[in-house]
Amino acid sequence: MRMTVSDESLARAAAAGDPEAFSSLLQRHYDGVYRLAFRLTGVQAEAEDLTQDICAALPAKLQGFRGEAKFTTWLWRVVVNATHDRRRRAATRARHADGWGDWEVGRRAAEAETAQALDWLTQAMRALPEDLRDTLALVLDDATHEQAADVLGISPGTVSWRISEAKKHLRALREKEDQI
Repeated sequence: MRMTVSDESLARAAAAGDPEAFSSLLQRHYDGVYRLAFRLTGVQAEAEDLTQDICAALPAKLQGFRGEAKFTTWLWRVVVNATHDRRRRAATRARHADGWGDWEVGRRAAEAETAQALDWLTQAMRALPEDLRDTLALVLDDATHEQAADVLGISPGTVSWRISEAKKHLRALREKEDQI
C-alpha cells in the first residue's frame, strides 16, 4: 500500500527548506492556482503572470503557513490576495497615468502646429528678397544682430532694419493668405 504525504506536511517541509517537498506541492497545485487566477482575472496572460508571481513568492510565504487550515484553503487565500494586490497596483497606476493621455495629445498637437508654422515660414522666406532672407535666417539661427552684421558685412542697424522689413513682408503674406 502506497502512502501519500499530506499537503500540510509537504508545506512544513518546504518551509523548512526541502526543495523536493516544494516541488511536490507545485506539481500538485500549480494547475489549480492557475485556474483560480484565471477565474479571478479573466485574462489568460494575466493569470499566467499572476501564477508565476505566486509560485516565485511561495517559498517565503510558506514561512507563514501555520497549518490551522487545510493547505489548499491557505493557498487559495494566497491567490486571492495576490489578485487583489495586482488589481490595487493596476488601479494606482491608472490613477497616476490619468491625464497623461490628454497631455500627450496636447503635446503632439503643439508639435504639429509648430511643424506647420515652420513649414509656412520656410516657404514664405523663399518669397523674401535675398538680403532679407539671409539676414532673417541668421537671426532665426540665434545669431545676434552684431554677429549677423559681421557675417553679412553690414552694420547692426542695417540688420535690425532688414529684420523689420522681413517681418513686414511675412505679415503681408500671411494676411494675403488669410483673405483667400
